[in-house]
Amino acid sequence: MEPGRRGSLALLTDLYQFSMAYGYWRAGRQREPAEFELFFRRCPCQGGFALSAGLGECLAFLRGFRLREPEIEYLQSVLPSTTEKAFFDYLRTVDASEVTVSSAPEGSVVFATVPLLQVKGPLLVVQLLETTLLCLVNYASLVATNAARFRMLAGPDKKLLELGLRRAQGPDGGLSASKYSYIGGFDWTSNVLAGKLYGVPVRGTMAHSYVMSFTSLMEVQPRTLKPLDGDEPVDFLPLAELWLQRVCQTLRVPHDRVNHGELAAFVSYAIAFPHNFQGLVDTYSIMGTGIPNFCAVALALNQLGYRVAGIRVDSGDLGKQAREIRQVLRTCSANFQVPWFATIPIAVSNDISERSLEELMQEGNEIDMIGIGTNLVTCPLQPSLGCVYKLVKVNGCPKLKLTEDEEKMTIPGSKVVYRLYDATGLAFMDLMALEEEPPARAGQEVAVRLLGRSEEARRVTPMAVEILHRTYFKDGQVCQALPSLLEVKSHAQASLSLLSPAHKRLQDPEPYQVAVTEKLHFLLSDLRRSSR
Repeated sequence: MEPGRRGSLALLTDLYQFSMAYGYWRAGRQREPAEFELFFRRCPCQGGFALSAGLGECLAFLRGFRLREPEIEYLQSVLPSTTEKAFFDYLRTVDASEVTVSSAPEGSVVFATVPLLQVKGPLLVVQLLETTLLCLVNYASLVATNAARFRMLAGPDKKLLELGLRRAQGPDGGLSASKYSYIGGFDWTSNVLAGKLYGVPVRGTMAHSYVMSFTSLMEVQPRTLKPLDGDEPVDFLPLAELWLQRVCQTLRVPHDRVNHGELAAFVSYAIAFPHNFQGLVDTYSIMGTGIPNFCAVALALNQLGYRVAGIRVDSGDLGKQAREIRQVLRTCSANFQVPWFATIPIAVSNDISERSLEELMQEGNEIDMIGIGTNLVTCPLQPSLGCVYKLVKVNGCPKLKLTEDEEKMTIPGSKVVYRLYDATGLAFMDLMALEEEPPARAGQEVAVRLLGRSEEARRVTPMAVEILHRTYFKDGQVCQALPSLLEVKSHAQASLSLLSPAHKRLQDPEPYQVAVTEKLHFLLSDLRRSSR
């Protein structure tokens, strides 16, 4: 959700945040320095990584965070009548001017337990930020990760089109999916508003309804098209009909069985978009009418100097059909001596999932572009990333959440996260250390404790060390130059390239190592003992 489209997001939160804020205020604790961390406990989709996303929207939210009079009035109507008036006067002064936010650069590969965001500031304020920050990061990171998984399955050369708006969870879900699937590796979206708001390249041609709306060739209006290098318009319809006869003869398809309504649709569209004609060929029979009609119109366009944009198939065995279509295109290329015809891009769509895409890639195919909607934007393998926002320090004291569920235990204290690289240049460990500790350095051995294991300390020597987080928000202002969406997308691919293939496997990946220093381990152990 874009703050600019919906005004202030200060009330996009849970009521109990204001209840706790009142409790802090009544106890005189509202200005105590506090630190929260936003992280997830498990990598999504049983994979080995996630992509961080949503930082830009978080920063926009923080810049505008303030409770205005209509919002104060609404809070007065929903909080208990015993809430003191002075509390609402205090809320009128609240903003993010004393908040500091550190984060991994948007698009970075991130792992379970490692903070995506570190948020410091007055206790009351940073408590109020919790729900909104989670809302802005959770889905953004999930859909970016889901898109990255589809990109890895498709490989670097296939073009990917996001077309999930009509299946998304509302307008905000649709816009977010278009934006963050682009970060995750998709090339285009069908979502026009996402193109306008975010600059995501848009693509789209026709639906079956367009083809079905034509019944006969009499409906083609206008009929003329100027040659690419000429001035005099040509009657395009008889030219396409002439080419249809030649194509049917070459492909041994009965000419009288070709659907003339479909031909009319293709001719009409080609006249409207001679540079961008892409035929949807499965409204009726693909080989019996769709492909002959497409080839006839494409060859007629070629005669006038134009090249078509491609073919799309939206049903059936996509891999098999793409291979058959490619063979037809090669036949026409050879018979009619049009070399580029053999390489016309073939696009497919039809409820494509990770599993069906993997099967397509395994069997080999002639597909150039893949449109993915429902299984991208709804993330059916894992509908939520499950990010949490936990207190790790207040008033100078490290805080630990200790429950019977080991997975829900938090890592206390103000921390620095180092990403450690091996001699091949690949990341092999994220190391969390207390802020006051000496920094990890390349070529220097460091003792670490792996999270989730009870083994003794091990020693590792990184060949390169990167501090994962940067300060993006301080004193009420964004304090880093923010990259464009294309730059975020490029960073995501670069970040993924620094991860071992074993960690990027979509099924049964090798777990990436997340560790703490000895000093942080001992702090954790001490707080465990004192909390029992």
